[in-house]
Amino acid sequence: MPRSVNSVASRARRKKVMKQAKGYFGRRKNVWTVAKNAVEKAMLYAYRDRRNKKRNFRSLWITRINAGARLHGMSYSQFMGKVKANNIELNRKVLADLAMNHPEAFKAIVNKVK
Repeated sequence: MPRSVNSVASRARRKKVMKQAKGYFGRRKNVWTVAKNAVEKAMLYAYRDRRNKKRNFRSLWITRINAGARLHGMSYSQFMGKVKANNIELNRKVLADLAMNHPEAFKAIVNKVK
């Protein structure tokens, strides 16, 4: 009995990776081994950066809240401490948006917690 190889599945697997490598530069788009490595590395970067994106946005929000709070004579840590103490249920994303786009609303929050 000859050896049975599932070439249909192998071909489909290669085709899937080659489709993912579409648009890459040079041999990364059409040579199987290079494309496989490029796609694998791209997937690792994508996985890592989905987590990094959350960190970056939180950092951005904190910077914006800090800038807004300092305009009213408070540091970020003092402001957030008082926000939590007064049971104001606004997250950093919303506070940052208010500080940047609606300064009068942010000022009202600062006056409430002072």
